Amino acid sequence: MVDMTLMHILNARFGRALLFSALSAWTLTACDIPGMGPDPKELQRIEEAKAIGGACRHALKGVEDCYLLNDKAIKSAIFEGWKDMDAYMRENKIEGQKTTVTIEEVIKPEPPKPPEPEPEPEAEKKGRRKR
Repeated sequence: MVDMTLMHILNARFGRALLFSALSAWTLTACDIPGMGPDPKELQRIEEAKAIGGACRHALKGVEDCYLLNDKAIKSAIFEGWKDMDAYMRENKIEGQKTTVTIEEVIKPEPPKPPEPEPEPEAEKKGRRKR
């Protein structure tokens, strides 16, 4: 008889713990816990890259040109924005606007750096006097 009551007590405690953990898990599923969702800054970067891709398509620029002009943006998001804008423009029969800026104007090669003076040999340094 003693064993039976001990078994009932253990089952009741286990049942309560199980019920409590299930209820707490169920209530937390509807909560927005900070740090559990995607980073808002990353979502903003993705949306900006999509907008860049759409703008490039409307400006009649190729995806590759868009990648070159925006090397810090996320390439997959640029392509997604470009593709979405392409579908929208074809569906609504919208003509793009040709831009006047060329890639060569935006991406200029760096001017050559002047040559650095060569260090003097040790023999010439020793022959000089300090003034």
